[in-house]
Amino acid sequence: MRTPPETGETDVTAQRILDLVARGQARSRTELASALGLAASTVGLRVQSLVDTGLLRESGAGASSGGRRPRLLEINGGQGEVLTIDLGGGHARLGRHGLSGALVETAALPITLAEGPVPTLDAVAAALREFGSSRLRGIGVSLPGPVNPEIGGVEQPSRMPGWPGYRVGDHLSDVFGVPVAVDNDANLAALGEHRVRLGTRRHSITVKAGTAIGSGIIVDGRVHRGATSAAGDITHTRIDSDEQVPCSCGNINCLETVASGAGVVRQLRQAGYDVTTTAEALELARAADVTATGLVRSAGTHLGQVLSGVVNFFNPHAVFLTGSMSSSEPFLAAVRSRVYASCHPLVTQTLRIEAATTGADAPLLGAARLVLDELTLAAP
Repeated sequence: MRTPPETGETDVTAQRILDLVARGQARSRTELASALGLAASTVGLRVQSLVDTGLLRESGAGASSGGRRPRLLEINGGQGEVLTIDLGGGHARLGRHGLSGALVETAALPITLAEGPVPTLDAVAAALREFGSSRLRGIGVSLPGPVNPEIGGVEQPSRMPGWPGYRVGDHLSDVFGVPVAVDNDANLAALGEHRVRLGTRRHSITVKAGTAIGSGIIVDGRVHRGATSAAGDITHTRIDSDEQVPCSCGNINCLETVASGAGVVRQLRQAGYDVTTTAEALELARAADVTATGLVRSAGTHLGQVLSGVVNFFNPHAVFLTGSMSSSEPFLAAVRSRVYASCHPLVTQTLRIEAATTGADAPLLGAARLVLDELTLAAP
């Protein structure tokens, strides 16, 4: 299964129906019609198609409000589950989800991406067989590199020899005989956080600021990928700096060189500190070390400046920050301060800038939503 293209309003309606039922915000056709602002006949047709495909089921009758008692709806958990994979450089996380998208169970698996796609995916498949069940409906995969939706694999990734152009989705689909949805880890983290916090509507940006920096953009509850699936790549935005710091992309003074955990560690080492990890740098800041705190605040200010341009242009409802740097209050405060100072007041009028709540589970939750949305699109 490839990454889904833009879909029509009918398909979006089905996705929103499932989301409202899963979140407990609507339990009957009447409540769904009211929540969606659609005709009861339109909602009835989509509900029936979801019942026919086994994604929804009727669970009894509700209380009457003067007429016929409404038939209550719920996610049909007995009709299957989906499995998810979040591939990292040295490990993979596996997730088991019900048809509501809720994460039921996780497991970890050591892998080495540098060994290439076939041995890595074979190891993952073996673990999934032990982890999964006979009720598998689909698989969602998070990859740590730019994903080409046409092939269901990565293009131009760093530190992934043998992976460019490899059809990851087709490989796993051939093994398990179910649809497989594939996307970039930043996109899926953004989708996972957004669906948990905001549902299937509204707009958000999720930025992962850890050792490196990545971000995903959600428009009206769905991933926005851009013309070449590179939307949200703020990592290599150049910033003003007196230093001339080379970046892995070949340019100098990219955002990642100063606003990431690796950038803060580099600057601390230049100042004579014996640190090697982002965690050590953040611990110094928590201990009120003046230099470390200043560098963490500076990193947040740089990120906030880049985000202010994005926020002014995009006007999202929320900016969610995840990754190790987001655990630092000075970092978060600096991001907020710069965004609010640099953006038009109308743009920030209702803007939320908050730490993400889904943590390491975000890519798994997003991968589950991606494949479940595709199963919804397949409904008649």
